[in-house]
Amino acid sequence: MSDYQRLSNSFHERMRLIRFRRKKEQIRFWEEFKLVPRWLVWTMVVLFVMAQAIALGVNLSGINGPIIPDPLSDHPVWASLALAGIVTAGSLFLAFFIFLTGYVYRDAKRRGMHAGLWTTLVLILWPAYLAIGYIIYFLLREPLPYACPQCGATVGARFNYCPNCRSNLHPSCPQCKREVVETDKYCPFCGQDLSAPSAAERPVAQISR
Repeated sequence: MSDYQRLSNSFHERMRLIRFRRKKEQIRFWEEFKLVPRWLVWTMVVLFVMAQAIALGVNLSGINGPIIPDPLSDHPVWASLALAGIVTAGSLFLAFFIFLTGYVYRDAKRRGMHAGLWTTLVLILWPAYLAIGYIIYFLLREPLPYACPQCGATVGARFNYCPNCRSNLHPSCPQCKREVVETDKYCPFCGQDLSAPSAAERPVAQISR
């Protein structure tokens, strides 16, 4: 087998394990939203109120004419409501990406990834490609730390062995030696029955005398 094939097989096995552990994650919107820094949320609220006040004041002052053109310009109340809607829509669009950036930083940090690098990546790609940086992050992010299947201690997604009980966190097929997940009954690569004990685990029969 060539080095390319080994690398490709290792990558696909790794992605399979990542997909398996992601399915076990119980993601709830409000629990995830709490990752966004509180100071960032309140900053956006204050800026939104200031933007509404400034837009309303400029529109009602009549300097160089109203911001909202005819026919609403003759109805200050409707013009103000329309302007408030425009400011709100723009604020929500901007706040979505700002909150998402804060979330990426905190989420990458708790998953053991390089938080600063991923935050910089999404910020660099945002002006030209908008959400492409966030899409890349969500596709490639590591699974959350999970409980060791043997002792229950919290272990990172990159760990090969549990630091508490030394349990193998990446079990492999006894026949083809490729990685499998805890719920597999048969090896997806060679069909080996994983519930059957391997040769090394079978008790040695005592020789009758």
